[in-house]
Amino acid sequence: MTKNIILSGIFLLCFGLNFAYGADVLVKYPVKDAMAIEKVKKIFTDDIAFYWGDAKHGKVSKTYGNFKTSKRTNGFAKERSQACAWAMASSLVTLRDRARREGGNAVINIVSNIKNNVESSESVYTCLAGRVVVNVALKGTVVTIQK
Repeated sequence: MTKNIILSGIFLLCFGLNFAYGADVLVKYPVKDAMAIEKVKKIFTDDIAFYWGDAKHGKVSKTYGNFKTSKRTNGFAKERSQACAWAMASSLVTLRDRARREGGNAVINIVSNIKNNVESSESVYTCLAGRVVVNVALKGTVVTIQK
């Protein structure tokens, strides 16, 4: 009986600690590191340009609107930076596809938008990483840039 109580206590302690480490954490990663991953590089072509934060770009000839995306991916048993990079790439694919649909050739002013908290940077993106799922939310303006 005592042995069962002790084992139950150990199980509950371990189980509880497991969930204590499962809280969502905001982490920042360099955009260039995510874009350098071979699997991510294969997704993007040169027809749509991406400009993060206040990065300089050519003259805008037409603006199609501001668009949001939020993509999640399984982060269980994966390196956090890799899972976040994949979620970021998925968000960029959504913005890229929107730009193509609208007739634009670029997405400018791309910012992280986790839980509608905007963070602008030319070099890093924000990822909400949990124990099982990671989330990257982006917002950007689809435009046509003169060539």
